[in-house]
Amino acid sequence: MSAYLSTPVLGWGRTDDPFATAMRTGRGPLWLRTEDGRHRIPLHVERWCAEPDSADSTLVNRALWRGLPTLDIGCGPGRLVTALQRHGLPALGVDVTPAAVTRTIGLGGSALCRSVFDRLPGEGRWATGLLADGNLGIGGDPSALLCRVAQLLAPGGRLLVEVEPAEVDERLTVRLEDGAGRLGPTFPWARLGKSATIRIAETAGFTAAGGWHSDGRDFLELVLPHARN
Repeated sequence: MSAYLSTPVLGWGRTDDPFATAMRTGRGPLWLRTEDGRHRIPLHVERWCAEPDSADSTLVNRALWRGLPTLDIGCGPGRLVTALQRHGLPALGVDVTPAAVTRTIGLGGSALCRSVFDRLPGEGRWATGLLADGNLGIGGDPSALLCRVAQLLAPGGRLLVEVEPAEVDERLTVRLEDGAGRLGPTFPWARLGKSATIRIAETAGFTAAGGWHSDGRDFLELVLPHARN
């Protein structure tokens, strides 16, 4: 969930903000609180900052099986991109939070402190993209995000994306809240289940090539055509 914004909000990304603190310490609790304050969505900081678990390994193994350069969008503290690189796969993480990028690099991974909507290395040549940990919600506009990812991937490229287990299709305004009650600024977010993701992905040029479930988490594999329109 780390790359929660298309571009950083003024003042966000400070060394004392809730997300940066969580990335430095590797500990929560941390929630997404909806603007009306009625709902809190827990964020799994400890899992993100640990070694890849069995569900994460399903993503890593699919990327490794392809054996082609992989872009981890919203890499957070870097467990996935680092695991790929440990197996010799060319991979790069991108994230807007400096503390997350610093942690990734400290683990030996390659990462840039940059938005997915900024200019990135290898545009149009990445074979595989990863959107894990709710990062389909980046910017609150899944259609714009998936269109951008389609620009980053090569013809025939594949996107491995984590979706919500429930069939939801939500656009939200949220804030990050930590265990001390500190709140970050508001930002747009989205939550999509499998059906909504497939529907929106098709408008961005992707075709669903299957999905899988692991340890309570759900994933889709989306594929671009081999020739640009």
